[in-house]
Amino acid sequence: MAEDIDVAHPDEASLLDRHPMRDGEGQIRPEFVEGITRAIRAEDAAFLRAIVAELHEADLGDLIAALEPEDRVTLVELTGSDFDFSALNEVDETVREEILEELEPEEVAEGVRELESDDAVELLQSLDEEDREEVLEKLPPLERDVIERSLEYPENSAGRRMQTEFISVPPEWTVGHAIDYMRETSDLPNRFYEIYAVDADKRWQGAVPLDALLRSRRVVPLTELVDEDRRRVSVLDDQAEVARMFGKYNLVAAPVLDPEKRLVGVITIDDIVDVIEEEAEQDLKALGGVTSDEELSDSVWTIARGRFNWLLVNLATAFLASSVLGLFEGQLEKMVALAVLAPIVASQGGNAATQTMTVAVRALATRRLGATNAWRVVMREAMVGLVNGIAFAVITGIAAYAWFNIPGLGVVIGLAIICNLFAGALGGILIPMLLERVKADPAVASGTFVTTVTDVVGFFAFLGIATLWFGLK
Repeated sequence: MAEDIDVAHPDEASLLDRHPMRDGEGQIRPEFVEGITRAIRAEDAAFLRAIVAELHEADLGDLIAALEPEDRVTLVELTGSDFDFSALNEVDETVREEILEELEPEEVAEGVRELESDDAVELLQSLDEEDREEVLEKLPPLERDVIERSLEYPENSAGRRMQTEFISVPPEWTVGHAIDYMRETSDLPNRFYEIYAVDADKRWQGAVPLDALLRSRRVVPLTELVDEDRRRVSVLDDQAEVARMFGKYNLVAAPVLDPEKRLVGVITIDDIVDVIEEEAEQDLKALGGVTSDEELSDSVWTIARGRFNWLLVNLATAFLASSVLGLFEGQLEKMVALAVLAPIVASQGGNAATQTMTVAVRALATRRLGATNAWRVVMREAMVGLVNGIAFAVITGIAAYAWFNIPGLGVVIGLAIICNLFAGALGGILIPMLLERVKADPAVASGTFVTTVTDVVGFFAFLGIATLWFGLK
């Protein structure tokens, strides 16, 4: 690919126009990756620089992830100052660490200097402390101090997510003064939605949205435009809580204050979108018993080790469920149909419980399920389990009778299905609520306990009702 492209004619169509990176479905074209790989191994720096200069940081991150591990660092080194280090925040943490550890601290520091503060913090926080210090030592003192202060805040806090570039002005200025200041100042943030009024001690006084500023005459004092009730967050607020506030109040930006009410940063909607995606991904992984830091790029050993613990817990609960079958060993020997149909009862209850549990865990995470509506939601889910239980009792009962032609078997499995779907619905909502009450993560632990409940109740209900119905000894 590289040898077929002439990068010396800027008036021609761009490289990406002539050689698109993605196909019609948005996937990276294999031939594009192959061409980049050939260019890397041929050390065609001019071609690679031209490509990298045209790629958005997210697209560059996808390209890096698609390359072979040994080619990723070479791409960064060959493209030099044209490489956008913010692209490394778009790849898996494992890939990012591998690249940063191979680069010299001077190279990383030079790339970090081109980033906004929040992107720089996100990039460096994945490094171990020793490597991070080596990079920080290569930064100018002022830039180093800004990043170090942000890194001191707790992980997943607003202080870690905020960018420290913002526009603050004295409230006694006029609209004209503020506009002139923004026109004449070169180091403004790349993107901003409002300016902030602060006093001489940098304490926050309020916000002035840009639309209000631009609609006002130059002589209007900022004090007439300042919104003192503007939603704001603390550096110590959890990022998930901040994301919920953005969603609830339709914010695009929010000032970040330290404990002394001084303005120290701002969080914008692009940061919040990242938080929402991360939180949703963590919840989804947790529901499946997968650690939140597992990545597609992890090694076999890392993934296997991370999944082992919950598989071990599942094994213990599976033995508990199987022990119920042992209580009815004699009945199973006398009627083979019971052994064949028992897993159906447990499976249906497990599926119903998983549906309820998924809704409950997400509602708890978004704070839409609480003390005010808990009883109503629990009763609703119980009734849903009962209604579906009756419906599937009829379907399963008819199928069981047609299969084995044993009188009463349809009634037995139908009653068991009702019991287990009802129990699954209750377990699916009550167990996450209980775990939330005891400060455990309901997304992580609910699945194992809920499955155990439906297995135990399903087996016990089916075999117990069968024993009573058929009089098996």
